[in-house]
Amino acid sequence: MRSASSTPAWRRGVVLALIMGAQLMMVLDTSIITTALPRLVVDLGFSPSSLSWVQNTYVLAFGGLLLLGARVGDLAGRRRVFIAGVAVFAVASLIAGLAPSAPVLLVARVLQGAASAFAIPSTLALLVGAYPEPEQRSRAIAVYSAVIGAGASVGIIIGGVFTDLLSWRWGLLINVPIGLVVLLLAPRFLEETGRRKGSFDLGGALSITVGMTALVYGLIEASAAGWSSPIVIVSIALAAALFATFVLVERRTTEPIVPMGLFASATRSGAYIARILIVGAMFSTFYFLSQYLQNVLGFTALAAGLSYIPLTGMFFATVYVVRPLTRTLGRERLLVASLVIALIGMLWLATAGAGTPFFPGIVLPLLVLGIGQGIAIILLTQSGMDNVPSDQAGAGSGLVNTAHQLGGSVGLAILAGIFVSVAGVRPTVSAQVLAFQSVFHVAAGFYALAIVVAVAMLLAARRPRRARDLTSTANTPTR
Repeated sequence: MRSASSTPAWRRGVVLALIMGAQLMMVLDTSIITTALPRLVVDLGFSPSSLSWVQNTYVLAFGGLLLLGARVGDLAGRRRVFIAGVAVFAVASLIAGLAPSAPVLLVARVLQGAASAFAIPSTLALLVGAYPEPEQRSRAIAVYSAVIGAGASVGIIIGGVFTDLLSWRWGLLINVPIGLVVLLLAPRFLEETGRRKGSFDLGGALSITVGMTALVYGLIEASAAGWSSPIVIVSIALAAALFATFVLVERRTTEPIVPMGLFASATRSGAYIARILIVGAMFSTFYFLSQYLQNVLGFTALAAGLSYIPLTGMFFATVYVVRPLTRTLGRERLLVASLVIALIGMLWLATAGAGTPFFPGIVLPLLVLGIGQGIAIILLTQSGMDNVPSDQAGAGSGLVNTAHQLGGSVGLAILAGIFVSVAGVRPTVSAQVLAFQSVFHVAAGFYALAIVVAVAMLLAARRPRRARDLTSTANTPTR
């Protein structure tokens, strides 16, 4: 096997492109069909009540199986599991794009979500293995993070273009040629990690998979039925019980599906919590901003999709400034600063009303928000993989992606409930504006909480540095 450190730069570039292509393909599929939902009512006969399951079936399978997929990759070989996941995803996308009826589309969306859950945890682990040098790894993770952060907005842009100019089906069928390219090149350019001997931890796998599924289902139902609904209460209570069971099982088993030592680092644990908060704010912004642009400002689906270009551009632009800024400020200080910037952008966006001009009233807040969110998501990805042992890279990647998915589900459930409670069942334009402003204010609160977590990470990082400085001073010989 070729040594990673001796791998030519062009080859590592191909590895990065392969992983980013697959990652973007799967991440944007959570939102690419959002702008097409009204068309599905006409084309496939969805009812307004069943329409949300086009999105929810994907999210449910994806969120429920992520940690299981990470463990399978660690044991069976990450390249092998990655390729299998991409192959299933491409086939499921073909079925979804050609679906003649609503049930067929929903089954295909379940398969897409399950395939993503097995493929995505291996992407970050394979990337870390291909870039062993710290500086090159930081740059690669920055690109990876930008793709994750921008995936939802890119999906809305592409979905708007296909829905208005061609057909919503192309938003799903485009995955097929991308998947074929990845399948052709992955065996040649991606290094296999090899199989590992070990037990599968069936108890941990079942408890976390069913627990995650119950939690995501409960959150999905909460946005429609309310938090007091019996099914919501039962689902979340079941999830809590299964999570407690999972922790007990993982502490006792010799080969856990998620090593508890990954939570021992304040940096990593803080990164998971902060990621849940900022992704919850950001995903909800994508969802509600699209409705605001179409329902209040009268944009078409295409125009609403293209409106996300400033935000998406900032996500990718931050890749080039994170490293120099990190060297100047330090990772923890830069994280706090980036979250403050994102908070300012969200509060600015919350002032948008019925007569707000797109420029500068929407564009400038999106630019500010994109800068803060883009830098923060890169830093949190780096922190989430900070000092993770190579044999646990899949589990570490699974936790990063689980926090990302959980943040989107939690944020959307909370903010959707707030929107309905403020706007009412048949909202007027003025009621919608008030509801959108309320949603954006609560999303700003998520950023404020993330700042508190980032400050705690900063203080925790200072303690070992202070201890090292004191030790160094004590060991310095006096003249």
